[in-house]
This record gives sequence, structure tokens and C-alpha cells, in this order.
Amino acid sequence: MQIGVPRETHFCETRAPIIPSDVGRLVKLGATVVVESGIGARLHLSDTDYEKAGAVVTSNRRELLSSSDIILRLRKPDLSEVTLLKPGCLHVSYLDPFHERALITALAEQGVSAVAMEFIPRTTRAQKMDALSSQASLAGYAAVILAAERTNRVFPMMTTPAGTINPARVFVIGAGVAGLQAIATAKRLGARVDAFDTRPVVAEQVRSLGARFVEVDLGETGQTKEGYAQALTEEQLRIQREAMARQCAISDIVITTAQVFGKKAPIIITREMIAGMRPGSIIVDLAIETGGNTEGAQLGQEVEINGVRIIALENMPGRVAAAASQMYSANLYNFVDEFWDRENKRIALNLEDDILQACLVTHDGKVRRDF
Repeated sequence: MQIGVPRETHFCETRAPIIPSDVGRLVKLGATVVVESGIGARLHLSDTDYEKAGAVVTSNRRELLSSSDIILRLRKPDLSEVTLLKPGCLHVSYLDPFHERALITALAEQGVSAVAMEFIPRTTRAQKMDALSSQASLAGYAAVILAAERTNRVFPMMTTPAGTINPARVFVIGAGVAGLQAIATAKRLGARVDAFDTRPVVAEQVRSLGARFVEVDLGETGQTKEGYAQALTEEQLRIQREAMARQCAISDIVITTAQVFGKKAPIIITREMIAGMRPGSIIVDLAIETGGNTEGAQLGQEVEINGVRIIALENMPGRVAAAASQMYSANLYNFVDEFWDRENKRIALNLEDDILQACLVTHDGKVRRDF
């Protein structure tokens, strides 16, 4: 069975979908692994590194796509490449199904079994395949490091002969995987950290990392089965924004991570709130790729409003591309390994499996769930 891994071509993508060590593990399973030339160039991984791990390296992208039984990649495929895929093949990548219905329909019509990596369930068994969590964790880390670089303050308290420097105040909005890692990283750097989430259940996790949980009475809230916060009502958003405004006004750095699965990210930081922040403050919007949490944030840009710098860069995990590639590559290997038939040396999809029921979005010419 041939596993094909094309090179990522998105202009801002610095990660590789698979690294040589995981190529070697796939080869040991009995698969033939074909990778596109230059797949690891941005990580300073040469084609020779992949060949030494057991991969076949090719510069013929069309042939790789059309001849492979399994395609492993990071980003969703271009619609124009779907017709190149081998009917009956398994395609594993992020797919953005809520916003790419034409792509999902095309994959079904091509007879492709398509797995959306963002639909891997957050269960104990699936944890090793959970790319959303692995990449979000690195995004949270990278956001704090970026803010530390951009701010004109130091993070830790310093006692010097010239006086004491108070620690920077960091406010993290959203205590999911990215938020918790941002909290932990900011604390390690010595900042005073406050955090808020609409889900009271995460308050103890926030406190365990040494941060203060900002209490806001929003009434009934909760989380989805995927672990995301449920969308708030307009009245709840109003109450939340009032509390956020007070906290933002005393913070040097604000990191927003609030997302609602399958929907546009909610606006949490308004222009009015930005006007109440101190000049020189920084906002890092980690939800920008799903619409952003900050009014006035621009995808892929750093802008300044009333002296407040708003950072809304794409592909934050790609800022630590070596680690992000290592983790995503392991996620892909673990997915293949979980469903690999070792006796027959091929992938075996059990459609009754709870993981596949969650993430297999097209199969046998049909779209398997509504979006």
C-alpha cells in the first residue's frame, strides 16, 4: 500500500506534514512511502534525510497524488487537485468542512474517503491523533513569546539598585488548550497572569497554573462535546465585554483564544475596549483565522489602534515549525497505526469505530455528515 505525502504549498506554511523519523515508522508497518521533493526544505530537512528513512522521493506531484492509496497532508487540498486523487483512496488532512462544502462534495464525488483532522474526537484513545490540540498548544506558546518580543516591558518582576520593576500583566481570554499553554508560558516568564473562560469548569485548571481566574456571572454556559465553549447570547456577550474592558484596561498584554467550533469567532475586544487600554499595550488574537476576537484586527497583519498594537498573524504554530511538524507528523502516524492491518499490511477502516464516525467526512461516494 502506497502512502503519498505532497509538499505543502500554502504561501505562509512553514511546517512539514511528516518528518523522516515517522516515515521510518510507516515503512516498518509495511507501507511504501512516497514524498514530494522539498517536503522538508523549510525545516532544513533534505530529500536525502527522507530517503535514508526509507521514503521514495519524487518531483512528480501529479503522479504522487494519483497513485497513492493514502494521502497524508497538513492543509486542505486545492479543489483543482481533487480529480487527481485515486478513487477509493484515503485522504487525511485538515479540511475546514464548515466552510469548504464544494471541496467536501468534490471529494465524495471522486470516491475519496476523507478524514478531517479537526474532527478527531477529544477522547483518551484519540488523544495521540488530536492535531487540533497539539497545534493549539504550540500556538499558545508562540503567542506569548511573540508578545514578549513586541512589548516594551519585561515579564518578570526585577529588583535593581535603581528600583523595582513590576511584572507585566498578561490577560488570557479563553482557557482551552491554547489558552492554558499561554498561561503556563507567561507564568514561566514571570508575568502576573489573569485568565477568563465562559466555562467555569476550567477555573481550577487556570488556578493550578498559578493564574487568577476572572469570575464573571454569565448565567448558564457550557461546552460542546468537542470541548469548545458554547456560543453566548447577545446579553451574555455584553456582560462579558464589560468585565473584559475592566481587565484589559489594567493589562499590558491580552491574548485572545476564544473560538466556537464550526462558527465564526466571537468579537470580544471592541474598539471601545481598545480605547480604554494603555498605549503600548499588545493584543495577540489567536482566533484570527476563524474571524478573530478583536475588532479592527487584520488577518496576517499587525495594526495599531489608539497606541495599542494588535497582532493577528496566520499560522502561529508555524512560528515554531520544527516542533509543530514533529507533533503533527506524530498525529498522522498514530492515526495510520491505529487502523493499520498488520497481517495484510494495509489500512482497514471500521466504519463503526467511534473515532472514524467522528472524523470520516466522506466515504463510498457520500458525504457522511451535515455541515
